[in-house]
Amino acid sequence: MTPARCGRDEPIELPDARTGWLAGLRDPVVGRALLALHRRPAQPWTLETLAREVGASRSHLAGCFARLIGQPPMQYLSQWRMQLAARMLADGSAKVASVALDVGYASEAAFSRAFKRLVGVSPAQWRQQAGAPVTTVGPA
Repeated sequence: MTPARCGRDEPIELPDARTGWLAGLRDPVVGRALLALHRRPAQPWTLETLAREVGASRSHLAGCFARLIGQPPMQYLSQWRMQLAARMLADGSAKVASVALDVGYASEAAFSRAFKRLVGVSPAQWRQQAGAPVTTVGPA
């Protein structure tokens, strides 16, 4: 870590610039992978399709991505999808099934299981905790 001063007497610690999201963006392979995942989160990505997209081998992409970002590409994608889903659910205007499709899940059930595993609560509970109305299918 590099000490820096921001108009204060005591130094603050900055993260090492060789790892993390910004370092990943600077890397030609990892940067292209991040861009692809962020632009098209609903695409049915696999390590193989992502590696092909960025012009790298699976092992090279996986190793560089994990070293710079701190987690494997597919784990990163799952977390990114859930961040997007959490925002959509908090907005309250989209049905859970629609959010599931928008973030790359083929079924509402698979999405709900993944959301609960990664976020800790169901999509409906998240929406309620965020203060948005729960949108359900069928008559009220």
